[in-house]
Amino acid sequence: MIAILLAGTSALVWGTADFCGGKAVQQGAASVRGHSFSVTVVSQLCAIPMIAVFLLLVPGRLGVSALGWGAAAGVAGLFGIVLLYQGLASGAMAVVAPITAVTSALVPLAGGLVLGERPGAVSLAAAGCAVVAIALVSLGPSNGVSAVTPRVIGLALSSGALFGIFFLLLAQAGPDAGMWPLASARLASIPVGLALLRPMGGTLVLRGRVLALTVLAGCLDIAANGFYLLAANAGQLSIVAPIASLYPASTVLLALAVNKERLRAIQFAGLGLSATALILAAV
Repeated sequence: MIAILLAGTSALVWGTADFCGGKAVQQGAASVRGHSFSVTVVSQLCAIPMIAVFLLLVPGRLGVSALGWGAAAGVAGLFGIVLLYQGLASGAMAVVAPITAVTSALVPLAGGLVLGERPGAVSLAAAGCAVVAIALVSLGPSNGVSAVTPRVIGLALSSGALFGIFFLLLAQAGPDAGMWPLASARLASIPVGLALLRPMGGTLVLRGRVLALTVLAGCLDIAANGFYLLAANAGQLSIVAPIASLYPASTVLLALAVNKERLRAIQFAGLGLSATALILAAV
């Protein structure tokens, strides 16, 4: 039960982080080339103090395993975020969001089963409901269909696969490692991001509302990572990861409340199925 609560909290916080990061990219993309990369790197830099807090709250054993799995997860997550922002910036959000989210849920679901997890029928049904709910709730208005190209589909699939690999790798260090895998993930991803920042046309200089949204996105993202790691250590990856991947639901709800966007009936169905997945997983 605690694993499901932690995974659900992770999804809620992750969706809010994505909403803030997406707004930051949208507001600054017209003025800064490579802006999605800028937002990604700056948001990760801003989250460093929160990592120190997590290490104090959830101490663990620092070892080669924790550092290695965390570092690999961090690099995968970094490029996953960059590819996601590039896909969303194409204008085909109604296509990019569901493909990315569903792929990010399927990879660790399959990985957990391959690694030997054998969840019960109800838990598997919950995971299946979560995957379908992710697809439904992510389906926005279809007015961006003209922007769909093979490149956009490739960006969405690649981003989702990298997020799924991030989920899978981060959980491999084990509960004894505490939050060290998360710290290692950032220690690996930030230097890579800084090294690629100039070639990608990015900058560390963000201002005003864009900077505020970026900082908020970074802090929320690392908090969501922490909740997910705790959930993965407390439960089965094949169930926890799909529940954590329900983050589009909170993004959609924020778009409804803040941006006054209108939801389609299929998205409301997805929200209902999200609740069903959480209930089944908690049984």
